[in-house]
Amino acid sequence: MLKVLNMFKIAKLFRFKRSNLLYLVISLAILLWCVSVGWGFTQALAAKPSHILAQSRSLPPLNPNRPTVEAGKELYVSTCGGCHIPVPAEVLPTETWQELLENPQKHYGTSVPNMIRLTQVLIWDYLKTNSRPILQRDAPVPYYIEQSQYFTILHPRVEFTEPITSESCVLCHTGIKDFNYRTLTAEWEDSP
Repeated sequence: MLKVLNMFKIAKLFRFKRSNLLYLVISLAILLWCVSVGWGFTQALAAKPSHILAQSRSLPPLNPNRPTVEAGKELYVSTCGGCHIPVPAEVLPTETWQELLENPQKHYGTSVPNMIRLTQVLIWDYLKTNSRPILQRDAPVPYYIEQSQYFTILHPRVEFTEPITSESCVLCHTGIKDFNYRTLTAEWEDSP
């Protein structure tokens, strides 16, 4: 008889009220949710930055005909062309364009007027898509056209006697008004 009473006491210990069981299930569900959210945050923080992923060879190249790129080009030509000849994105490396756009109040000793964030983002989309990053690891970021290795590569046979500025482009490129740098003067049109 004593044995039956002891078993009854043990069984009573393991009996839960319905409300206690509900609290236990809710507590376990909250604990599981917290662990999964914490795991997700650690995975997100450990991930590589998006600019490194964008340079990955496994990703397809950006479509240069996206509407945002075209809008960025139009804004670039109108914004920059308001003060000087807009230089093609290919002439300067991506890092130069990034620093110029991040600091529009420090634009070669002046400030770019009416530069709002949306304009910056759209222009950046165009410039990033059409420029190239600096290839050499510790190479300085060129801030002037004449310092850019890409400008030199695009003009292999041209010897400049005077300092190069965006205004000197007009001497050889006759289609600048239409942002066409491929149309050249007769002297350079058929040169090898």
